[in-house]
Amino acid sequence: MGDNQFSGPVPKNIGWAKNLLRCDLSYNYLGLGRADDLKFIASLTNCSNLNMLFIQRNHFFGLFPNSLANLSTHLYWLAIGENQISGNIPNQIGNLINLQNLGIYDTFITGSIPTSIGRLQNLQELYLGNNSLSGKIPYNIGNITQLTHLDLIYNNLQGSMPLSLANCTKLLRLCLSRNNLTGTIPEQIIGLSSLSMELSLSQNFLTGSLPSEVGNLKILEILDVSQNKLSGEIPSTLADYKSMRQLYMHGNTFRGDVSSVFTTLTSIEVLDLSYNNFSGKIPKYLEGFKFLQYLNLSFNNFEGEVPKRGVFGNASAISVVGNDNLCGGIPELKLPACPVLANDRRGKAHVSRVIILVVSAVVCLIFLLCVPASLYWIRKSRKKPSSLSSMEGRHLRVSYAELLKATDGFSSANLIGTGSYGSVYKGILSHIENVVAVKVLNLHLMGASKSFIAECNALRKIRHRNLVKILTSCSSIDFGGNDFKALVLEFMPNGSLEKWLHSKLDGQHQLGSLNFIKRLNIAIDIASALDYLHHHCHTPIVHCDLKPSNIFLDEDMNAHVGDFELAKFYPRIIQSSSEDLSSTTGLKGTIGYIAPEYGAGGHVSTAGDVYSYGILLLEIFTGKRPTDDMFKDGLSLHKFV
Repeated sequence: MGDNQFSGPVPKNIGWAKNLLRCDLSYNYLGLGRADDLKFIASLTNCSNLNMLFIQRNHFFGLFPNSLANLSTHLYWLAIGENQISGNIPNQIGNLINLQNLGIYDTFITGSIPTSIGRLQNLQELYLGNNSLSGKIPYNIGNITQLTHLDLIYNNLQGSMPLSLANCTKLLRLCLSRNNLTGTIPEQIIGLSSLSMELSLSQNFLTGSLPSEVGNLKILEILDVSQNKLSGEIPSTLADYKSMRQLYMHGNTFRGDVSSVFTTLTSIEVLDLSYNNFSGKIPKYLEGFKFLQYLNLSFNNFEGEVPKRGVFGNASAISVVGNDNLCGGIPELKLPACPVLANDRRGKAHVSRVIILVVSAVVCLIFLLCVPASLYWIRKSRKKPSSLSSMEGRHLRVSYAELLKATDGFSSANLIGTGSYGSVYKGILSHIENVVAVKVLNLHLMGASKSFIAECNALRKIRHRNLVKILTSCSSIDFGGNDFKALVLEFMPNGSLEKWLHSKLDGQHQLGSLNFIKRLNIAIDIASALDYLHHHCHTPIVHCDLKPSNIFLDEDMNAHVGDFELAKFYPRIIQSSSEDLSSTTGLKGTIGYIAPEYGAGGHVSTAGDVYSYGILLLEIFTGKRPTDDMFKDGLSLHKFV
């Protein structure tokens, strides 16, 4: 019953359904603002098989119900946050030994985190943020070695960070910001190489320097150590980062020259170094960081000329105030012009002449050396086969954790499409630093596993410029112990043909931007792909589900056929006309595109793809979904095709 507009009290006898497995009342307006709003929880203790309870984001009032600790030990997901609950978390919460996800956030809960939390050794995600919890973080929290997400932000927690957190070697995200934590940052914790999503320690009272072990976080995306009392120079190991998107270090007393520290952070989007004691010149290489959207260098001791390109060309995206010795930059920054001395001009002219002479000499020397070397290698290459052929067959190996990170936890913001058996997400793989499409199979659906195998079999040995390229696959286990299967595919920036033919953008059909030549080229691309599948593969392949949503367009509007979930292999050698079609019962497809004889339990053949292609041609050149209404004199769509 979640995500509706229910209001009022929850019946106190809701637990009469003793076989209840899941109870979802979240995202409503339930509750009367009375102390007994949560009395219905007690009746749920009768449900001995209850494994999920969601009551977050309602209007429940009153004390934290102790009866929660008496719920079924089968419970593995409990979410009660975003309510007006007060009181303390009972120590008996440790009875729920099979909990995997616990969310008690955005409430008025006080007191300390009970030490019994350490008994929840199956816990993977713990969210206790935005409360009024105090005291120390329990040391035995390190017993929860399966933790992947720990969020304790916006509380009043005190003391030092417990060293036992170093035992949580599966942590992807650790958020302890906005507390009253003191002491230094333990090198054992900041060196947890599993941290890939976020490490947030801001707005505490942490002291000392940033440990060099921070370099272990080579795949971390967000690091926030701002507004503490940290000091010293930035460790050179920070240069090992490859995937960092956001880095916040403002509000400390860091010092030193950073000209060589951030050279490898080419994926950085936000960099805030303000309110420190950094010195030296502003690194010019930051001009080339194409993803950098916000740069704050204010209130430091930087000096010299401010660059003008890249992010420095947008006055609203950078801040350099409070650095008295800066000059130049774009006019909007209103900095003084950099002085240029006459001696400098003469010196530069002299240096330029010397450089020109040296470069000319070097080029001539290289040319003289390269000519005989080139002739040698040309002769050698004719005798020896290219080593590139030995690279064929190799593919990337990716884990569930890497795909989780690449898609920001399979975030809905990265969802770019859904298919018959799963969802497709946009992501960036650290292996290749390119955008990819990650197709995650919903294995709860009947036939999803077979679809995964079919698509792998169909795509693993075919190569054509008009087919969506598969980069790799992943068959693994997720952090919940469930089977996980996904395909990593080439990303198509212009989406599916379906979008261009039928969706609207700003009130206008996108078809308007497809002129006749573009539509003709798309039709030819699809025909080329079908010709390859039917006639030029080792074993011919019948796609069986050709339709606009399975045709994808790259950045140059070239068409690529994808989604081989229903693809079938077709025998090349046939004995007679009655046997030229491989029998397939219960065939699935999309009504309107698939050949009518398929729906009658007929045979699979390449002719079916050709029929679907005929439907596609009508749709590409008319912009309308083909129906019998398009024809006169009783001519049916099927007869026309």
